[in-house]
Amino acid sequence: MNRVVIKLGTGLLSAGNGEIRSERISQICSGVDALRRLGIEVILVSSGAVGLGMGKLALQSRPQQLSLLRACASIGQSELMHAWKSSLGNHGVLAAQILLTREDFNEHARSNKVRETINTLLEKGVIPVVNENDSISDDELKFGDNDVLSALLASLCHAELLIILTTAKGLMTSPSSGILVPFVSEICPKIEKMAEGTTSPTAVGGMATKIEAAKVATKSGCAVFIGSGETPGRLPQIIEGQAEGTFFAPAGLALNQRKKWLAFFPTPKGSIEIDEGACKAILDNGASLLASGVVRISGQFGRSDVVSILDQKGKIIARGICRFASNELTSILGLDNEKILEIHGWSNRPEVVHRDFLAPLVTKASSVTE
Repeated sequence: MNRVVIKLGTGLLSAGNGEIRSERISQICSGVDALRRLGIEVILVSSGAVGLGMGKLALQSRPQQLSLLRACASIGQSELMHAWKSSLGNHGVLAAQILLTREDFNEHARSNKVRETINTLLEKGVIPVVNENDSISDDELKFGDNDVLSALLASLCHAELLIILTTAKGLMTSPSSGILVPFVSEICPKIEKMAEGTTSPTAVGGMATKIEAAKVATKSGCAVFIGSGETPGRLPQIIEGQAEGTFFAPAGLALNQRKKWLAFFPTPKGSIEIDEGACKAILDNGASLLASGVVRISGQFGRSDVVSILDQKGKIIARGICRFASNELTSILGLDNEKILEIHGWSNRPEVVHRDFLAPLVTKASSVTE
């Protein structure tokens, strides 16, 4: 990985009342410096200007009047940029401010200038800090928020990964009491229904605009990670696939290419040991893992968690998204498929991991025994 775009929401950076979370920005900059030491170029997309300006003007809710909204952005942007400049400077890194509008992406000549400027800054070891130019933009409310801006920027600058850090830990199966979705191979209507807008008085967007951003970025071949920014020093862990959150594989890839992201990015929550027949079915025939092939369960995991799949010698042969929680699987160990269907009244085959969400790590079953 050579280049990433990192987007940070208002809720992470603003402490309210016009104050900036200086300690959090410092942690983020430490993580950015760690990525740079790994040879990864970083572009920051930072929200927060409007919220900071609102605090300075003692406003309790986001202004509806565009002129007042622009005024808040003008006040807050200088505060925001000063914080980034100071914190990055502690690591010996220069920061450069870039303010963009939608028109900068709509016109080919202007977008080329944006890309050329950012490429030059990165070549010189400077961190571009990008925000929407809310102080002059007429389309600010229509743009979504910086989620979409970050996705367009990732596409324009050919980034391999877009990291969206927010107050949520990722995409949840339901907004209030759902479970984390660790991996999305394709953004479909079912995935879109899981998202909802924000209720924050200082921000716009929410998970809905993050899904829209993921659609834009993945279509351009850029992977996306959405996760919590409460511990922003973990940026290297995100790159290494060891952070909790939701990964979106780039669109337009063949199924086996999408599975590569599943195989190497999410951290498994547990493991499932399977028998020889199930091993052959998965590796030789590309089949799903059925409940009857499960021999043993290790660890505690929930529905839709990523698990490692082991043969009976303990070798990891695949990873996949499990349809059942660990305690549910334990209750059906040793039963054949027909008995499981009879007990649970299921109409379909009891697939523990569907083949579309199962990524083999070896080529053939014969290679396991060699």
